[in-house]
Amino acid sequence: MMMMTTEELQAQASGVPDDVVVCLVGNMVTEEALPTYMCVGNRVVGCSDDTGCSDLPWARWIRGWTAEENRHGDLLNRYLYLSGRVDMRQVERTVHHLLRNGMQMLRPSSPYHNIVYGSFQERATFISHTHTAKHAARHGDRCLAKICGVVAADEKRHETAYTKAAAKFFELDPDGMVRALAAVLRDKITMPGQFMTDGRDADLFEHFSAVAQRTGVYTARDYGDMVEHFVRRWKVADLGGGQLSVEGRRAQEYVCGLPRKIRRVEELAHDRAIKAAKDPEFARFSWVFDRSVCIRA
Repeated sequence: MMMMTTEELQAQASGVPDDVVVCLVGNMVTEEALPTYMCVGNRVVGCSDDTGCSDLPWARWIRGWTAEENRHGDLLNRYLYLSGRVDMRQVERTVHHLLRNGMQMLRPSSPYHNIVYGSFQERATFISHTHTAKHAARHGDRCLAKICGVVAADEKRHETAYTKAAAKFFELDPDGMVRALAAVLRDKITMPGQFMTDGRDADLFEHFSAVAQRTGVYTARDYGDMVEHFVRRWKVADLGGGQLSVEGRRAQEYVCGLPRKIRRVEELAHDRAIKAAKDPEFARFSWVFDRSVCIRA
């Protein structure tokens, strides 16, 4: 990345709209709650790192993954600090609250469930950072576009690792994996930032998610596409009856029909929104000095 002065960085950052900045902050806060995610990964039954320096493959992977993920929050945090666009006190307060509040963890915490969840989360963050990079480039912030592109590339590599591991598990135990996939999807893919708050807005995550939906940074359609992608990637529809138990066949039917259901729900929600069209809805974000940002147009 080419060197630039703080003044040059701030000049580019000044052209980025508040709604994109809100999405960037929300993504950064989520990245900064890394200690919680390491705890989640270390709960895997039979593979946990009981000593803190275990040589078990899963333990080594989680530590290496954590080391790489740690750079994401650091990089985004430093950009936001230098950009002058946000109230860093409120941003850091949000990180503090999210770490303290934790996240809803998977139950049960088996290797299968964790591999599935990891695949979805890495792809979701890849999509979100990629879309943020495109917004930044569109508004003339080449530095931010580069940063988000680098983070997205890391997330893509992590997604590839989890996806390949899941594909191998599908080969070895298709019945166990399709049931695990269905269980994770029935509970919905819990967003790791769902308990974020700045100490003022009790609905901060909902408001942040609404801005991400409106700007296209991460949408319900992305989620539906993601489910369809993994169903196709893991060849769930091709699993034969002889490979699956009765419960496994039910799980297969549920998973394969889910993308269509998600899209139908999205279409109905869109139609209802059009029929109930009203004035745009705004929310104040302490991250951007309490300025109002449109959450629903």
